Amino acid sequence: MKKEISVGGQAVIEGVMMRGPDRLATAIRRRNGIIELKIKPFVSATQTVKLFGLPIIRGFVSLIEMMKIGFSTLTFSAERYELDLKEEAKEKGETIKEKSKAAEKREEIFSFVIAFGLAFLLFGLLPYKLSDWLKLSKQDFFFNLFAGSIRIVFFVIYVWAISLMKDVKRLFRYHGAEHKNVNAYEHSQNLEIASIQRQTTIHPRCGTSFMFFVLLVGILVFSITDTLVSQYILGIAIPVYLRLLYHLLMIPVISGLSYEVLKFSGRNLKHPIVRFMTIPGMALQRITTQPPDDAMVETALVAMKAALDMDYSAHHVVLLDS
Repeated sequence: MKKEISVGGQAVIEGVMMRGPDRLATAIRRRNGIIELKIKPFVSATQTVKLFGLPIIRGFVSLIEMMKIGFSTLTFSAERYELDLKEEAKEKGETIKEKSKAAEKREEIFSFVIAFGLAFLLFGLLPYKLSDWLKLSKQDFFFNLFAGSIRIVFFVIYVWAISLMKDVKRLFRYHGAEHKNVNAYEHSQNLEIASIQRQTTIHPRCGTSFMFFVLLVGILVFSITDTLVSQYILGIAIPVYLRLLYHLLMIPVISGLSYEVLKFSGRNLKHPIVRFMTIPGMALQRITTQPPDDAMVETALVAMKAALDMDYSAHHVVLLDS
């Protein structure tokens, strides 16, 4: 029987972050085998602010919260990983050049700008330009169908390409460990490593599935909106840059609707239409989740137990200050 208390999270560098009803727990497997655990209290604004808890709005608010949490936990895990690299270099008699805080900040900003620019090019400008070059601007549905299909193709290629990287492969194994633990918990299985390992690495509420819903919902909503704008407001074909501009402004609505679709699908997986809708996202998880080893499963288990305020004393854990 499925439990009422939900839990979920994300993979980080050499670890897993789990989110429970009122806390976040990040467990990191250090080079010496010890699991370091950081616990922080957290209650979503969707539960404390009535407006933020409304349908669609709650989806966008949750997305912003998870992006913020994701960035902070990845930064934390990267810092712990860097400590391991320094210790390893010290043992080998090597020296690692220390970077100033200013240099680290510049690199961080530069990486963000490059990532944002690449995302804008691949998922924004290029699909719209290709649709425009094919003379689809006067056919709003086909314009968005083609542009949306291009975005999906780019997304799948991007995920596949990064999965070939050694570090990302390891991250995807921790992603698999996260899913196995959540599946074991939600199906009331024994929370022991052997039992957890028998679970699947696929989960319907995964962020990978959410991204697919965003892409699919975007095709439908943009098509309807563009038809209304071109037929009843402008009276002409929509210029490509104007179309791109207000589509970007509609991202909060698209993400909110996608969140509702994801929640609905998670509650109605036995319905044939819902099962069909979840096929693309679940299929892509074959790439974004990989089989974890027992140490990875244990790390994710510690994070999940801590997030749910369960006893994790059976594991070799060092609790860090929040």
